[in-house]
Amino acid sequence: MPLEFLRRKGTGNPSSKAAVPEPAPPPPVPEEAVAQEHQLRLTFGAKTSTGVRLQGGPQLLAALPRMLDGLAMTEPEVVEPRVTTLASASPSIIRTEEATEWLRAHGANSPITRHALFVLESLDAIDPAYDTFACALLDGVVDPSGYPEYASIVGGVAAHWDESTGDLIVRGVVGWGGRGTRGDTDRIATRLLGRLLGNILESGEALGLTGVDRPGAGPAGTGVTCQHCGYPNVHPRAVYCPKCGMRMLHS
Repeated sequence: MPLEFLRRKGTGNPSSKAAVPEPAPPPPVPEEAVAQEHQLRLTFGAKTSTGVRLQGGPQLLAALPRMLDGLAMTEPEVVEPRVTTLASASPSIIRTEEATEWLRAHGANSPITRHALFVLESLDAIDPAYDTFACALLDGVVDPSGYPEYASIVGGVAAHWDESTGDLIVRGVVGWGGRGTRGDTDRIATRLLGRLLGNILESGEALGLTGVDRPGAGPAGTGVTCQHCGYPNVHPRAVYCPKCGMRMLHS
């Protein structure tokens, strides 16, 4: 008995095989490339108050953290002006040499202080070359790594020595920002800045409000160097150094 049922279907009759389908034509080349969009929007903000002139004295810099009483949610941290060897430091990651110096200068600071310095320095609200900065978290929360959220407000008081009188000029500084925005952050920052200014005025030794003229060299190439701290951008006619407050010795 032939075992016909074991044969594969269609093997006995080649004409019964199905025709092989022709390959599909290639898709037409699009006139425009199909792109996947990637965007990152960062929003930073800062506010600074009018400067307050305080009678010069060795105790004033030590009193800066106390001007954050009633406002600071964390322990205030004081950042001294940068040494002259790190003068080109900048919080810009694409400028590798400047970023390396910035990390060398502030890598040991707390995440809150580093965030505040990054925001305020990027917006030119403070100048770490001569400003002494007392900083803390003023509003909001931090993430599990200890860094402020985008709507949190950081800041405190920044101070420098007047080049002509030797008085200390202190002003309130607040900043915020990151990946996102919140509608009431600006309003809260304004309220905090007003309270900071009030604390400065009530700290004692206040001589009144004054405009904040940033120290700096005169015409290009005419700046002099402080004999005490080495700060290189003192105005030639300055009586006191804006960084250390010592009296300049002019020949």
